[in-house]
Amino acid sequence: MSSEVRGVVAKAKGEPVTVETIVVPDPGPGEALVKVQACGVCHTDLHYLEGGINDDFPFLLGHEAAGVVEAVGPEVQGLSVGDFVILNWRAVCGTCRSCRRGRPQYCFSTFNATQKMTLASTGQELSPALGIGAFAEKTLVAAGQCTPVSSAASPAVAGLLGCGVMAGLGAAMLTGNVGRGDTVAVFGCGGVGDAAIAGARLAGARTIIGIDLDARKLEWAREFGATHTIDASKEDVVARVQELTEGNGADVCIEAVGNPKVFEQAFFARDLAGTLVQVGVPTPDMTVTLPFIELFGRGGAIKPSWYGDCLPSRDFPMLVDLHLQGRLDLERFVSETIPLDGVEDAFHKMERGEVLRSVVVL
Repeated sequence: MSSEVRGVVAKAKGEPVTVETIVVPDPGPGEALVKVQACGVCHTDLHYLEGGINDDFPFLLGHEAAGVVEAVGPEVQGLSVGDFVILNWRAVCGTCRSCRRGRPQYCFSTFNATQKMTLASTGQELSPALGIGAFAEKTLVAAGQCTPVSSAASPAVAGLLGCGVMAGLGAAMLTGNVGRGDTVAVFGCGGVGDAAIAGARLAGARTIIGIDLDARKLEWAREFGATHTIDASKEDVVARVQELTEGNGADVCIEAVGNPKVFEQAFFARDLAGTLVQVGVPTPDMTVTLPFIELFGRGGAIKPSWYGDCLPSRDFPMLVDLHLQGRLDLERFVSETIPLDGVEDAFHKMERGEVLRSVVVL
């Protein structure tokens, strides 16, 4: 029997979100029904609301979540009722050319639940954000989108690994391959950027530079492990990064804003043969222009980081364990906990730069 639950819906571009009654089907083959316990308010949800992802309205928002498996459908293996899980939007297929080459983190055929959740009032099908739709009391996902982790972790912090925190940690540790003794510059010190700073610190970087226009965000960067900060509204960012890295530029620069001008700064702030990681989410209209001779002459690598190049089944349990050991402070990312009807206000706080993460707790 299907369930009727409350969920946060974006009905049209730019309109305030509303809490609606939605119908969640029982899980079919390969699917799982999850009772959501907490879900972070991620900037990607705001992109959906603003029409920056696609125009498949209405959207059931929310994707950065943790909860408990309530039911599984036929043909589901490795997942049981009662498992505490973090939801992910990269359910790998295991059969595409990338998976067959032993690179499942780059799977080209990730998948979501087949059945659709609907509005109870009209029967209209909902588009779940990133195939998850977790600003809801329950959600239906593909079983592969559920990653079991230790239930000793608080849902409010564990769920953050489902998107933004994982993206930042992975940008540093996996895409950027930050190593012991490296110098790192992180451009943009919001949730993703601060996670990149935390990841660089975990990886053993000796110099970690946080860069932003907002003094409050620079303070956050220092709390997460930045050894130096740069106020981009007052200083020449490229020159200052070079000054802090013995005149060389950083070994790894991480662009966590999604802005072409910031990308250009990060490109010129890296050392010769250094790595530029781009993890900030751009809009479809943005373009990047660089002098071709500079691209050729500097060497190194420019690496877009999608979901921090993570493999949820490998990385989520490991990072939760690091958190439980006191080595990864996930609580620091949670600025406030809110109810379902607080999401609209949380979006405005995010736009004003007042919070790292508002987390819906159900």
